[in-house]
Amino acid sequence: MSDPSPPPTLDRVRAALATVQDPEIKRPVTELGMVGDVSIGDDGAVAVRILLTVSGCPLKETLTRDTREAVGRVAGVTSVEVSLGVMTDNQRQGLREQLKGAAGTRDIPFARPGSLTRVLAIASGKGGVGKSSVTVNLAVAMARRGLAVGVVDADVYGHSVPDMLGIGDRRPTQVDDMIMPVDAHGVRVISIGMLKPRRDQVVAWRGPMLDRALVQMLGDVFWGDLDVLLLDLPPGTGDVAISLGQHLANAEVVVVTTPQQAAAEVAERAGTMASMLHQRVGGVVENMSYLPCPHCGPKHRLTVFGSGGGDRVAATLTQRFGYDVPVLGRVPLDERLRAGGDDGTPLVLSDPDTPAATELTAVASSLVGRSRGLSGLQLGLSPVGR
Repeated sequence: MSDPSPPPTLDRVRAALATVQDPEIKRPVTELGMVGDVSIGDDGAVAVRILLTVSGCPLKETLTRDTREAVGRVAGVTSVEVSLGVMTDNQRQGLREQLKGAAGTRDIPFARPGSLTRVLAIASGKGGVGKSSVTVNLAVAMARRGLAVGVVDADVYGHSVPDMLGIGDRRPTQVDDMIMPVDAHGVRVISIGMLKPRRDQVVAWRGPMLDRALVQMLGDVFWGDLDVLLLDLPPGTGDVAISLGQHLANAEVVVVTTPQQAAAEVAERAGTMASMLHQRVGGVVENMSYLPCPHCGPKHRLTVFGSGGGDRVAATLTQRFGYDVPVLGRVPLDERLRAGGDDGTPLVLSDPDTPAATELTAVASSLVGRSRGLSGLQLGLSPVGR
């Protein structure tokens, strides 16, 4: 008969706790100062106290489960009891300074010269072209590639991204003046819809308030290290597009249009607006490009909304800017794309092999797989007199 395992050591228990990440901040709880008292009984029973950032932490059950499972794998542990406490004001302040620095002014991390995050602004000339559907599917497709992806729902008046990702009723956790984005399908998301007191409240803001909201979502949210940040812009060439150009001149704009010539004409304006703000236009996505014939099969395409709109926008912007603006993809009409938005499960997850999903996945791969060109970008350089 083998001897019973020796009781676990404190070092081994703490090493196990270092593998537990806060579900919102995406860093180890040991690094964040969230581990309180740890005690080990002679019989191998372990008691751990975890300090939540706020008492109403929405993911405390996930944190409790992950802690119990990690410590339970340590040799010699017979049971794990996890109790929850709450950080003091001083502890929260220390956490905030650790994550975002002690500077009192707002700082947009993606605007820093050394930022490695690729910023993609999804724009359209008019509403109803499926811009938000394209945004959420691109974001999830990129996350499925293993990238750290964030989405800012900057369509302040028509914020639909949370519903399309199935988090319409979720609210972000706030640590003092620092906001944690909500996770959905591996994507970190923030929307003005999450910050309203009531879901049915109408946003009726003008320029300065819109600018303040955009800065808050970019600067007050703790995004962590992102590979890609997508912004779902309002349609047209209004205040938010101007504010984005001022705060994130390094953003690359992707223009969404439909094949209809009337839609293409207004889409050209959205691309031209980006160039006026010294942002590069990375390409055009033609949504609702065609309908695969339900009788003849996918080889027969019905051009329900006409044809040539995406090519027209790309050709016009290429000629206007002097650098290549390609058509990144042509997404076919698919009722499942709409249904996925209503259900909160994007098509690239629910039906990844459908023509629309594969086209969106290809667009996502194209955007993150190529180097960032300098044509059209504002470099932040000023001439110096000799």
